Parts: sequence; structure tokens; C-alpha cells
Amino acid sequence: MIVGTVRESFPDERRVALTPHVVPLLAKAGCEVLVESGAGSAAGFPDEAYTGKGARVAASRSAVFQAAAAICQVRGYGANLERGREDLALFRRGQLLVATYEPLTASAAVREIAERGVTLLALEMIPRITRAQSMDVLSSMSTIAGYKAVLLAAAHLPKMFPMMMTAAGTITPARVLVIGAGVAGLQAIATARRLGGVVQAYDPRPAAKEQVSSLGAKFVELELDSSGAEGQGGYARAMGEEFYRRQRELMAPIVHAHDVIVCTASVPGKTAPMLITREMLRGMSPGSVIVDLAAERGGNCEASRAGQTVVEAGVTIVATLNLAATVPGDASQLFSRNVANLLAHLVKNGKLELDREDEITRESLVCHDGVVTHPRVLAALQPEGEPAGQRGV
Repeated sequence: MIVGTVRESFPDERRVALTPHVVPLLAKAGCEVLVESGAGSAAGFPDEAYTGKGARVAASRSAVFQAAAAICQVRGYGANLERGREDLALFRRGQLLVATYEPLTASAAVREIAERGVTLLALEMIPRITRAQSMDVLSSMSTIAGYKAVLLAAAHLPKMFPMMMTAAGTITPARVLVIGAGVAGLQAIATARRLGGVVQAYDPRPAAKEQVSSLGAKFVELELDSSGAEGQGGYARAMGEEFYRRQRELMAPIVHAHDVIVCTASVPGKTAPMLITREMLRGMSPGSVIVDLAAERGGNCEASRAGQTVVEAGVTIVATLNLAATVPGDASQLFSRNVANLLAHLVKNGKLELDREDEITRESLVCHDGVVTHPRVLAALQPEGEPAGQRGV
């Protein structure tokens, strides 16, 4: 079975879906790797690194699509609406696409890839279970985003993170608040602590307290009924507006007491909750920094502008998108290992075996043989009043 990967077309996307290091792993599963020339260059992996591990390099993108039974991308069409559609004509019926795809929100792109008869495995739909941890690209990329968010905050903050005692006086440490203790939040906590910041963290999920405390940060507890805040697979669940209103009210004095805030709160497939209002910004010290990792989903801060860094009420709000792509070498290594582990799970002796009874396959399979198969994606596709069910397109 030939597995192909191509150069990413999303603006400023420097990652590659398969790195040279996973070629031997895929070979053990009976897969031959075919790479578009230059696909890994932006991440630091020249063509020679691939051929040195046993992969073949194709001169053109179309040659990869023509020869490969499976295509691996960091961003499939649904997650790359501006440029990804150019690949649609290259796909053929029965071909496998393994990529992030935004299937819960990119309805038109899901229909179009299904119409091509492509079998789509959306990486962001991998279930959060023990068996699938090695395939979880969301966790891998969130780890990088949490790390890089703190570095961005340190670069914009007009003071240093650690406490320093010098002959000229003592410099007090930066006070850091991390909102959301998922994978990105926990990595942000760990990074801020390593830099010497005094760190607190808040998450409405009761289970997060132990994880935050284990990293040496203080857990912020608010007088809120958050018993329903944890959803399927440990992800945060959307709460009602009254909950968020009360949360903002209780959180305001805590926000005002910090120099740096890293926002990571998001709900899969939904708009991110708004947690920091413009009014709250006015109570922060001038020069404070907010890094909003939820900006692509609408943002946790009311003043965030996706892809921009703005200053409002003396506070710098950083809403840089796709942080993982700013560390393309390591991000590609983690991403490609996740993809290779998934393929090794699905491919036996060089042949793709889709076991629909297997939870990993069932939860990541979005469409197959011209039919959208995933229940949550189907629900997102249904016009109001239409009964749910498998849809042929």
C-alpha cells in the first residue's frame, strides 16, 4: 500500500504530515511512503532525509495523488477552505484521506469530499481513550501551543518572569493565570513555572484541580455549580450564558491581579466561551498580556482579533493562530508519529482494514463509499426538520 504526503497549501503552514522518522514504522505495516518533492522542507526535512529512510520522492503533487492509496495531510480541505479545494479534483473514489478536516463546522467540504467517494478519517475526531493516546494529534499540537503561548507572553511583557535579587534591588516574579487546564493549559502552566512565574489556574471541571496542583500551580476555585462542565472524553462542555456571566463576575478580581493570562478554554465544534470582557481589561495593570489560544473559535477575550496582536486599555492581547506551525520541526515529528500510529492500527500486511466495530475507527471515520457516516457530523449536516440518518451524497 502506497501512503503519500504532499506540501501543505494553507498560508504559513510549515508542518508536514509525515516525517522521515516514521517511514520505517510504516514499512513494518506494509506501507511504502511517497512524498511530494519539497513537502518537508519548511519543517527542516529535505527530500534526501526521506530517501535516506527508504521513501520515494515524486516530482509533482498530482503524481502523489495518482499513485497513493492513502493521502496524509496536516490540513485537509475542510481545515483549508481557501486552498484545499484545489486538491478535490485529484482525489479518486476509494482513496483514503487522513487529515484534520474540521468536520463539525465545514459542512460543505464534508459533502464535497464524500461526493468524490473518498474515505475520510478526521484526526480531530480520534477518541480520547487510552488506546488512542498515541494517535491524538489534538493533544500533541496543544502541547506545543501551550508552550509557545507562554513564550509569546514573555516576549510582550515589559518585565521578566522570575524573581531576581540583585544589588540594585529585588525584581518580583510575574503573576500568571492560565484559564483552562486541558493539554494546552497544563503545558502553559509547566512552561510558566519553568520560567519562574507565580502561576494560578482555573478550570470549571473539578477533576482539573489535582492536575494543576501536581504542576505546582495554585488552583482557583469559584463558587459555581460546575458539575456538568466535563463532557465526553474529558473535554470541556458548553455551559449556559448565566453560568458564564457569573463566572466572569467572580473571575474579574482574579484577572486584575495578574500580569499574564493565557486563555485556552474551548469546546469542540462550538464557539469559544467569552470569559474576559473589555470592562475587565480596564482593571488590569498597564503592560499586562493576554494570549488567547481560543481566538480561532471566537476567542475567550472580547477584545481578541484572530491572527492579530492588539493593545486595548493598556493590555496587549495576542491572538496568533496556528502556533504549532511556528515550531514546525518538532510539531511535524509529533503529528507524523500520531498519523503513523493510526495507520499502523488500520493497515494489516499492506492492506487497509476498516473495522467499524473498533472505537478508534468508528469515531474518526467521517465518510466512506459516498456516505457521511459519523453521527455527530451527520447531525451538523441536517437541515432543520430533517430526520437524522446516514446520508448518501
